[in-house]
Amino acid sequence: MPELPEVEHLVRALRREISGRRIIDAELRLKRIAPGISASAFNRKLRGARIEGVSRRGKYILVQLGSARVLLVHLRMTGKFVCLSPEQQLPPYSHVLFHLDDDRRLVFCDMRQFGRMRIVPALKLPGSSELRGLAPEPLSDDFTLDYLRFTLARSHRTLKQLLLDQTRILGLGNIYAAEALFLARINPFTIAASISKRRASRLHDAIREVLEDAIDSGSTLKINLNDGDGNYFGSNERFWRVYEREGEPCGNCGARIRRVVHAGRSTYFCPRCQRR
Repeated sequence: MPELPEVEHLVRALRREISGRRIIDAELRLKRIAPGISASAFNRKLRGARIEGVSRRGKYILVQLGSARVLLVHLRMTGKFVCLSPEQQLPPYSHVLFHLDDDRRLVFCDMRQFGRMRIVPALKLPGSSELRGLAPEPLSDDFTLDYLRFTLARSHRTLKQLLLDQTRILGLGNIYAAEALFLARINPFTIAASISKRRASRLHDAIREVLEDAIDSGSTLKINLNDGDGNYFGSNERFWRVYEREGEPCGNCGARIRRVVHAGRSTYFCPRCQRR
């Protein structure tokens, strides 16, 4: 599943490609992608709207429209966007098509059909069910050390579980939770409330650092929305210190990276650098 850095890169790519364009028609071909609205109503609310900009809140993509509406998109596991010229064939699993005023089509593909879209009045966006409970943006001034310490102190879950809760710590998934904990030298199975002020400070810095590094480096993405098939997730490069490195030597101490299944998710850590 894409995490905050991946969504940020996609937002930037979409911003370059579709900002200022007008939606001529919108085809909702699979109703489950946009539950609660018919295909005809979906088209009616989007038809003729000018795309004013593209932004992000957590892992949600926000397409701002001149009609005082916002198209809210969550990729979930396999959702992708691709821009097609008139002569290009639709890629597999093309479930939503946006016909633009430059004759291109912005296509949403989703092999597993978990992605979701919803059209929300702009004034109601902050209070929408998707956004209202989200934690502060981790790279914003609102994500303070005091906020993190308060959040940790109230939780008796393991740190790994807490870091994946988007209502407490926003934007981290399995990859960057593992990376932040390694960088902070904290065991992922430590109970959150037991973390000292010193270790909380290290974790706060580590969360910001791994996200900033992932955004700056390109992370797992090589995005080209015009490649014709939307296969822009994935890279042959290895950006991670511990994630998916089971059995490899730790870059700090040489101990073998371990992988443990915890709460149904793979957890990677160094048993020496991240002792309990």
